[in-house]
Amino acid sequence: MNELDFMCGISDDELTRRFKESIRIDNEIKRIKGSPIARYDVTMHKAYLQYPDGRIEYAEEL
Repeated sequence: MNELDFMCGISDDELTRRFKESIRIDNEIKRIKGSPIARYDVTMHKAYLQYPDGRIEYAEEL
């Protein structure tokens, strides 16, 4: 633990859990609103947008 952890009283594991949950909630809000969600395909090493209807559009390389 460092000084900031001691001062705030939040462990690294708790911060990680909260961060992941905030991303999940944000993605759910985007899905409900009909906005695409930015994701990354590890196997193809490419970023893509996933639309609520399931359609995927890979980002073009520059």
